[in-house]
Amino acid sequence: MEWLEASTENCPVQRTLDVIGEKWTLLILRDAVNGVRRFDDFHHHIGLSESVLSDRLRKLTSAGILRTVPYQEPGSRPRNEYRLTRKGWDLWPVVVALRQWGETYTPDPEGTVLDVRHTGCGAPVRAVVECSAEHSALSPREVTARLGPGARLRS
Repeated sequence: MEWLEASTENCPVQRTLDVIGEKWTLLILRDAVNGVRRFDDFHHHIGLSESVLSDRLRKLTSAGILRTVPYQEPGSRPRNEYRLTRKGWDLWPVVVALRQWGETYTPDPEGTVLDVRHTGCGAPVRAVVECSAEHSALSPREVTARLGPGARLRS
């Protein structure tokens, strides 16, 4: 069976995009990895409507990517902060890769908006693909893709 004969109904890329593949969701994740936690801060920084933000935060919480933590400002009603879970932090390389691609192919002439560097040595951080034997920075030409045991024929 070849790739074009395989069904994509159980494709992990498709399943992931079902959860995080919408623009506003990715922008919420971008802000969350950069320390934004409160509804009003997401709302003002991203600029989306309250109803869309509520919906996306609810979906990310339901998917286990964010968790809510109660807080209360003096004189205000109790509210929730949204914090990344381990599952959410595992999306950090995706955010780094999107930022890296954008800086390469859609750069701002005035420079990057966020300079991400390794705390230990100060070098810029970049996303790379590596094999499990720790051969880093592989190119697509160095990879062989085969259908896995979950592949099914298209109907």
